[in-house]
Amino acid sequence: MSFRTITPGTLPGPEWHQFLLSAVAPRPVAFVSTVSAAGEVNLSPYSFFNVFSSNPPTLIFSPANRVRDNTRKHTLFNVREVAECVVNICDYALVEQMSLASTEYERGVNEFVKAGLTELASDKVRPPRVAEAPVSLECVVEQIIAIGDSNGGGNLVICRVVQAHFRESILLDSGPGIDPHKFDAVARLAGDWYSRVTPESLFTVPKPNRNQGIGIDQLPEHIRTSDILTGNNLGRLGNIEQQAIPTPEQVQEFKQNPLVSALLQQYFGNPTEQRQQLMQLGKKILEEGKLLEAWKVFLLAKT
Repeated sequence: MSFRTITPGTLPGPEWHQFLLSAVAPRPVAFVSTVSAAGEVNLSPYSFFNVFSSNPPTLIFSPANRVRDNTRKHTLFNVREVAECVVNICDYALVEQMSLASTEYERGVNEFVKAGLTELASDKVRPPRVAEAPVSLECVVEQIIAIGDSNGGGNLVICRVVQAHFRESILLDSGPGIDPHKFDAVARLAGDWYSRVTPESLFTVPKPNRNQGIGIDQLPEHIRTSDILTGNNLGRLGNIEQQAIPTPEQVQEFKQNPLVSALLQQYFGNPTEQRQQLMQLGKKILEEGKLLEAWKVFLLAKT
């Protein structure tokens, strides 16, 4: 396996910029509305962005200096003059208008107008929010930290959320939060590329902090060293508590499973092929989300 190794500073800035943005992806996008001291509204997207605390609720985005000519973004001027903003979160239906708002218009040009979006008065801050956005987070700017004064240098705008707006139609039917199947979220890659969270792209991984998994190092050797199982397979198997692993009695009972029974009969007398086929079956069952059944098949493969 070969790698291209790059030391920052050894490539022209625009080339390094593309490598970095291509690798750190996908990135959420903050569609930020601000106002100047004169009351001029600005709206611009930033993918150097994320949430960093829920209490206090803290977002950080970075209007980095332009790589091309080291000029500063109008958003940065505005939050220095009026320490408030609205971080709007866009869905797929807004992605083209959001992109259009990133055009480098002259200061004082209202990107709401250019992008055909609707200003909606915020509750607690002066900048308006985007009426069409499924989520809008009204923020006060707590601090601005410049982390570089040359081309591509970042400016961390640390924001505290003081009011939040979530479109009712994207919320979970039960419990708090947003339903990812309804959100149609988008994220930024590099260049002209974006990604879209569709139902086909969604998957779940059980959180390890719900239990104390045994870890991959504690898997039986024939499982841990298998050339059939992937790292993802091993990670899922290792995220099981010791007391949840099927007992020998449960493993033997599972021989009555129709698929297992048929396989054992088909390859009776050929233990090597039988083990291989059991491992393949266990992998299939595991990837269907049936963890305990998969464990039973894998443990049968040792017998």
